[in-house]
Amino acid sequence: MNEQDIIENNVEEEKKQLSVESESIKCSGCGSNLVFDPETQMLKCSYCGATEKFEHSKDVQEIDIGEALSSNLVWGNEALVYSCENCGAKIVASKSETATLCPFCGTSHVLEEKELQGIRPTAVIPFKFGKDRLLELFSSWAKRKIFAPVGFKKLAKTDSANGVYMPFFTFDSNTNSVYHGRLGFTKTRVVHTSKGTKTETYTVWRNVSGTYSHFFNDVLVNAGNHLENGKIDRLAPFDNASACKYESRFLSGFVAHHYEKSIDECWSSAREDMAGSIRSNIVSLYGADKVGYLNVSTNHEDVTYKYMLLPVYVLNYAFKGKQYTVYANGSTGKIIGKSPVAWWKVLIAVLIGIAAVVGVAYLLSLAAG
Repeated sequence: MNEQDIIENNVEEEKKQLSVESESIKCSGCGSNLVFDPETQMLKCSYCGATEKFEHSKDVQEIDIGEALSSNLVWGNEALVYSCENCGAKIVASKSETATLCPFCGTSHVLEEKELQGIRPTAVIPFKFGKDRLLELFSSWAKRKIFAPVGFKKLAKTDSANGVYMPFFTFDSNTNSVYHGRLGFTKTRVVHTSKGTKTETYTVWRNVSGTYSHFFNDVLVNAGNHLENGKIDRLAPFDNASACKYESRFLSGFVAHHYEKSIDECWSSAREDMAGSIRSNIVSLYGADKVGYLNVSTNHEDVTYKYMLLPVYVLNYAFKGKQYTVYANGSTGKIIGKSPVAWWKVLIAVLIGIAAVVGVAYLLSLAAG
């Protein structure tokens, strides 16, 4: 058997293993599909309630970035990918799931694609709570929206919520930088004038140069386009301590958003983030508060990556013909989003504010008089 035959046999064997893994998620009691239950962290039968444990390995491996950039790894036969014709989202679901609605825009124009291309995830942060708990959190969040219409929290229903694993790359890098520049330090001094003394500020400039080394661990980069970085920052942090080695069973009953930014694009973004941190750290080392110029040349060594799936609930609802979307961190329960506004409440608040200002002004005038 030649080398090519060995490679082809290994590929076919891997496909069989992945197929068996995805097709075996059946209840041993009634034969129904098992789904991942965030409350128990086990597989649970949606029909008879039976549960089944599976391994939650914490052995998440860092992968040399050269392996990812030089090859196009295929997930295999363990999942299906659907494409939304409306917003362009790539939705990954386990083979036991049927994606009928896009979790991002709610449209039904979702088409199955034949093959799931791209890098297979290496890590996943599992969901920690289910949809019932999500609606409780939404209700508490809604009560804090003082300008929202009465009862709008009742608009949220479990069938309008979707658990979606969002795609992220994390990068580690040993950096060694050489720099030179001109930094400024703000000082104060007392000067004497014909009218007395006064304090003035001035800048002392200093030429600097040297080397700086720093290890970056798990620099997180959003690999999708359907959840902006601003929303991710507001949802953060995620429970990184609970990250597990990727296992397709975590997707049972949920979907994942396939990455839209390639790993080289994400690595470029990570380098920019690191460069900004390096510059800030160098300036901080000197205690400077101004930068005339600072040239930094950085070398990256031992660069590794992880492709991580982070848990986010996407809850869509409509109010008076307008669509609203709320996002929840699937590991911490933090919620962000916009709510409808009852303008009569805003008007009352404005009138109360005006009345308060007028009242204070009146009292002050009485005191002055």
